[in-house]
Amino acid sequence: MTVQIGTSELGDGAPVYVMAEIGVNHNGSVDTAIQLIDVAADAGAQAVKFQKRSPAISVILHATSRYPLPAEEANLRTITTLQNRYPGVPIGHSGHECGPQISIAAVALGAAVVERQITLDRTPWGSDHAASLEPRRFEHLVRDIRIIGEALGDGVKRVFPGELTPLAKLKCVHV
Repeated sequence: MTVQIGTSELGDGAPVYVMAEIGVNHNGSVDTAIQLIDVAADAGAQAVKFQKRSPAISVILHATSRYPLPAEEANLRTITTLQNRYPGVPIGHSGHECGPQISIAAVALGAAVVERQITLDRTPWGSDHAASLEPRRFEHLVRDIRIIGEALGDGVKRVFPGELTPLAKLKCVHV
């Protein structure tokens, strides 16, 4: 099942939908909010999110409430549990970890959506800044998510064009 959001498709077979969570990291400044939107767009994110909590109507993203999230509490296999519980529904990961690794692993486990918090500077007061990625790290995360998305392929075993020449050479070898 896929879902259309604007010009992007979300779900099976579609590229991972990347959402930059600005949350409250604008610190009340419209200028900072605009800068963060620009950072997200320049990095290749499809959406930004400003935080408003309404759990009864919640985007199914595996998340924890700890900011920043230590790796041992990520429990990424919950993504698979949610995929099995809600077949056909795009499942994702909302990351509160400091680095990119856990979000990248979520993509490898089949997350259709990755939401990560971004900030211009991780040093100001507040747990959201500490659990956010600065512009360059967010850009690298989006790049790596795209690479992993391509590398996962479609699961069909076949010979790719780049394998034909090496295969031809191997078949010419007689034992």
